[in-house]
Amino acid sequence: MTGSVTARHRDIADDLRHQITSGRIQPGERLPSETVLANRYAVSTVTLRHALAVLQGEGLVEKIHGKGNFVRRRLRKLLYVGGWGTLDPRTAADPTLRIILRSTTVLADAHLTTLLRVPAGSPLAEFSCLSFEGGSPYGLARIYIPRDLVPAGVLDDDSACREAAKRFGVLGVPPAAVRETVSARSPTADEASVLRIGSTAAVLAITRIATDSAGRVVEAALLAFPGERVDVVFTTHHVIDERQTSR
Repeated sequence: MTGSVTARHRDIADDLRHQITSGRIQPGERLPSETVLANRYAVSTVTLRHALAVLQGEGLVEKIHGKGNFVRRRLRKLLYVGGWGTLDPRTAADPTLRIILRSTTVLADAHLTTLLRVPAGSPLAEFSCLSFEGGSPYGLARIYIPRDLVPAGVLDDDSACREAAKRFGVLGVPPAAVRETVSARSPTADEASVLRIGSTAAVLAITRIATDSAGRVVEAALLAFPGERVDVVFTTHHVIDERQTSR
């Protein structure tokens, strides 16, 4: 891409962004077709698509296959509570939030072998949880449990499992400890497609490992949320040093 084309697509993105943020183009409104916009700005459709990609990466525009480009509606944020390893109760109880839950059995690959501390090829129950509000995806979780630790009925998509999945909580036996690793990164191709975000957008990724009292990993969860749609809260508890208070 030449410097002039680069500057032009950014100028177009700036103009469309201003129209969106000023309210001239309303949330949920469909943008004119790419051909119409390209003619309006006197550029090629390739340059126009680069401009739209900038806005898609910022979360301002959503491209829906077969329908066109739409101004993304302002979405409320989910609240994920670190330490609990779940969405906060009020968020999860919102009736507008729904979950698509699918389960299957997979064999542990190298990555899952490391996370769950099981031999390669061990059978695992895999739960894919995708949360929605209206038609907009909010978060994706893939949860893995050693097959011999799966509670009765969970693979049958029972109501208790669905409620836990709606909270993105631990699906298996109650753990003795939960360790969460949080990072911001670019989405994988699969995450970008499922969450309907641009490849340059940031996702908040959480790897959650639940262990029992003996230290065995009873569940591993890989969670991904679009960065602008989630807040994560951790609470620190002050520990009193008894040696100091006894002086």
